[in-house]
Amino acid sequence: MIRLWGVRVSMHPFFVIIMLASLVTGHFIELITLFAIVFIHECGHAAAAALLGCRVVSIQMLPFGGVAVIEDGGKLTAWREIAIALAGPLQNIFMVGVVLLLQYMQVGDPIFLSYIIQGNLLIALFNLLPILPLDGGKIVQALVSLIAPYYTTLMWTYRISILVSTGVIVYAVVRWIAGDYGLPLNILLVGLFLFYSNVTDYRNIPYRFIRFLMNREGAFVHHAAIGSLAQPIISFPAKPLDTILRLLKRERYHMVYVMNRQGRILAVLPEQRIISSYFKQNADKS
Repeated sequence: MIRLWGVRVSMHPFFVIIMLASLVTGHFIELITLFAIVFIHECGHAAAAALLGCRVVSIQMLPFGGVAVIEDGGKLTAWREIAIALAGPLQNIFMVGVVLLLQYMQVGDPIFLSYIIQGNLLIALFNLLPILPLDGGKIVQALVSLIAPYYTTLMWTYRISILVSTGVIVYAVVRWIAGDYGLPLNILLVGLFLFYSNVTDYRNIPYRFIRFLMNREGAFVHHAAIGSLAQPIISFPAKPLDTILRLLKRERYHMVYVMNRQGRILAVLPEQRIISSYFKQNADKS
């Protein structure tokens, strides 16, 4: 583990094994080049996050890619998340432009430069697929969170991504059974990686949602400063607090109208009151 500009850079143990295996198979240069491209891609995410005021915790190099771990301190709005997600593929496009310039100037090995171009395009296009945890999936998730409740967005985007990942695995296995022993192995490994990542993140949705609730005070300050209109949520006195909170939208501020069965308004509560009561209720239970 090393640190660059205060950011922890770590490597998955299996990543190290793959690099050592590439020395034996004679593909070390190709593999280290590909992972260098991935690292620069992740640095693009990290740089964009830092410029937008978010803290970059670490960059992790995984067997099938990398991930920039960003701490959400309440500053990570949907549009900022989209900008951070796009920053990685934009790094790849920038690298393609640099290599094309080198080719035009006839500098370097043409075959190696072509490999760099292909690697960058492959990583950029693959990451823009609308599947979590890829950049395209994060962009779709952020866009959906602008119109749907945040909890619902998390649940369904991960469920769909798990389903798609399962489809990729099934496709690879069917191709393998049919006698195609080449590409399906790579597809199977990618499918398994996506499936594992999505299942892990799906299980962590409750923690991510709690973090979202804890950062809502910052959202209130933001909407109060710009004079946003509060979006109403209609509720009944016996409705559980967590059910009400699951209706909160990411880029909206809410007022909760508590009504009886006859349609009379019993109380109008700001969302902070509901969130505070929810945390107090859970604290009393524990």
